[in-house]
Amino acid sequence: MPFSDYKVALVTGASAGMGEAIVERLCKEGITVHAVARRREQLAALADRTGCIPHALDVADLDALTRLCSDLQVDILVNNAGVSRPGSILSADEEAIDTQVDVNLRAVLHLCRLLVPGMVARDCGHIINITSIAAIYNFNGNSIYHATKAGVHALSRQLRVDCYGKRVRVTEICPGRVATDIFGNVSGDHEDARKRFIDGFELPQASDIADCVAFALAAPVAVNIGNIEIMPTLQVPGGLSTMRPGEHTL
Repeated sequence: MPFSDYKVALVTGASAGMGEAIVERLCKEGITVHAVARRREQLAALADRTGCIPHALDVADLDALTRLCSDLQVDILVNNAGVSRPGSILSADEEAIDTQVDVNLRAVLHLCRLLVPGMVARDCGHIINITSIAAIYNFNGNSIYHATKAGVHALSRQLRVDCYGKRVRVTEICPGRVATDIFGNVSGDHEDARKRFIDGFELPQASDIADCVAFALAAPVAVNIGNIEIMPTLQVPGGLSTMRPGEHTL
């Protein structure tokens, strides 16, 4: 379905990084974009630059989401907003669990509940879920983040079943390491995070993720791009670790 068949998009996590790049790309394609994020000043600057419609709200605020969606007829839903907290489930506190579940999974479920039925009724729509390679592969990191992204991975597959028989497409995009501020947002030290995770690496840029979104959207109506993994050429997922008893403790 070419871009010309879509008119209106809603993009969450729009004030920076991949969300910002996706908003910019969709606006260039002539789509009316509702950009959702918490940071009002960044959203206002994005609106001035691109012509998007800014909505400064927290996706974890269900009342605010419901009010926003009640007046919208959306053709493209991009679930991009996400948060992470350092540490495994062994050291997690209540806030780490609740915040990640609320933003990474609960908000996605509610946005689909609020907007996808309209797509089905109109026989036209596209849901883009930005997850992570953490949705598919296990590696040393944040157990809660993995669990929430895996939930959206499962939802992406199930949405295809729920929308069966209608021209509503579903694409999951699973990025590996991308040159964005997410690492600094997690640690709270942006300078150190850039040195550790970005500087000196050959990494995809946020615009590369936006290009993946555009590729999936621009495919013919008979084509559903179900899943895209995008990661640095010099990054590979997976691995296998084995230890002798007593060699290592978490």
